[in-house]
Amino acid sequence: MKKLLCGVVCLFPLLMLGQSPFDGTWKTNMAESKLSQKPYMFSVNNDMYDCESCVPKINVKADGQDQAVTGQTYDTVSVQVVDPNTIHVVLKKSGKPTSDSTRKVSADGKMLTIDGTSYPADGSQPYKSEAKFRRVAKGSAGSNATSGSWRIQNVNEDTAGLTTTWKVSGDEVSMSTPTGESWMAKFGSAESPVKGIYGNYAVSVKKLGEGAIEVTLHRDGKVYSVAKISVSASGKLTEVVDNKQTGRISTYIDEKQ
Repeated sequence: MKKLLCGVVCLFPLLMLGQSPFDGTWKTNMAESKLSQKPYMFSVNNDMYDCESCVPKINVKADGQDQAVTGQTYDTVSVQVVDPNTIHVVLKKSGKPTSDSTRKVSADGKMLTIDGTSYPADGSQPYKSEAKFRRVAKGSAGSNATSGSWRIQNVNEDTAGLTTTWKVSGDEVSMSTPTGESWMAKFGSAESPVKGIYGNYAVSVKKLGEGAIEVTLHRDGKVYSVAKISVSASGKLTEVVDNKQTGRISTYIDEKQ
C-alpha cells in the first residue's frame, strides 16, 4: 500500500564501477516514518456506510453485500456490521478481493484497530497489516462505534508490503516489489505504466539536482501523488510523499537490506 503511494527512487552521483547507491533492496522502517495526521472520517449508521475522507466519497448500504463504487482502484465494497464496536470490510475488483479488513474499537472507545489482508493483483502471496488510530471526534448518535474521525498512530505490516528493489542504469530507473508491482521509466520522458497493481497507474521521473529526484504517480491520467527522495550520510533513504488527491503528506524512512 505505502509503496504504491510513493513510487520513488533517488539518484546520487554514480559511485565507482557505475553503481548507484540506490541500487538494491530497501525496507521501510515504519517506527521512524511519520504518517500524515490528517484525520480519516467514516460512519456506519442507519444501515449505511459513508466514507467522507475517501476520494471520491463513498456512500453504500452496510448490509454485507457487494455494493458498486466508482473512481476507486476497486469496483465493489461490502460492509458488514459484526457488533456495535466492529465492522468487516471487503474490497473487490472484477469480483476478486483486493483487501479484507476488520475495524474494531477498544472498550474505552478511544482507539481503532484495523487488521487487514491485501491480495496482490498478480496473485502472489497475500500480506497482512495492522494500523492503529486515535479518536479525534465521535460519530453521530446511534452509529457504530467505528464511526467518527480518526488520526493514524502506527502501522505494522508484513515485509512484502514494505520492501522495494531499485535499479538505476544511465537515465533509466526500474522498480519492483515482492507483491508484483513494477515499472521502468526514463528521466524526463513520458509517463510509463505501472504493472501488477489494481487501477490505471503510470509514473514519470525527473532529476531535481545532484542527489534527488521527483517521481509523479498518475492515476487515470490525473496526478495522484508527487514524491521526493534523498539519502543521508548514514545510508537511510527518506521519501516525502505528497498525495494530491487526499491532501496527505507523509515521510517514510527506508533502510537498505
